[in-house]
Amino acid sequence: MVGLGNPGQKYEMTRHNAGFLALDLLAQRLGAGPIRQAKCQSLYTCCTLEGRSLLLMKPQTFMNLSGQAVRDMAAAFHVPPERIVVVYDDISLPAGRLRVRRSGSAGGHNGIKDILYQLQSDQFPRIKIGVGAPDRDREDLKDFVLDTLDSDAYEGVKRAPEAVITLLCQGVDQAMQQFNGSGPISNN
Repeated sequence: MVGLGNPGQKYEMTRHNAGFLALDLLAQRLGAGPIRQAKCQSLYTCCTLEGRSLLLMKPQTFMNLSGQAVRDMAAAFHVPPERIVVVYDDISLPAGRLRVRRSGSAGGHNGIKDILYQLQSDQFPRIKIGVGAPDRDREDLKDFVLDTLDSDAYEGVKRAPEAVITLLCQGVDQAMQQFNGSGPISNN
C-alpha cells in the first residue's frame, strides 16, 4: 500500500499530500500506529487486515521520484506490481470524489509516471482522491497542488481508507462499484 506525497512539514496538509494523509488514516484505523520505520527511501509500517499482511509506505523521495522508492521496497519485500495499491491526489476529479482503477496511464501525474517507469508496469490498482482543479487563468498547477488541502478534498481523504479496505477485502470491481462517481462535488 503506497500513499503519495512530499516529505516535510511544509507539505504536510497540501493537496499533493492527500495520499500520505489517507495512508495515515488507514494506519490508524488498522491499529498500525505511526508510519515511522525507514527503509528504501520510505517511511513504512506493517499491519494486518483480515489475516493478510500489509505494508503501508510513504516514499520520502518527493513526488516526482516516488517510483524509485516503490521499486526498491517492492523488490525488498518481493511484491509484484499487481499487489501494490497506490493512493494519490488527482486534479481531474472534483474535490472529495474518489476513483478506483485497476490499472492505466499516469494521467499527467508525475508520481504515477515515475512508478510506471520504475516498475515497467501499469498493472497496479490505484485510488485517486479528487482535489479539484486550479483556475488555469489565475493559478499555476504547481502552486495549486502545493497549497493547503480544502475541506471538500479532505472529505475524499477521509473516505479513501474505506475504499482501500474494500479493494483489498472485496476486490477492485467492488471498490470501483462502491466508490467511483460517489462523494462530494466541490463548487470550485
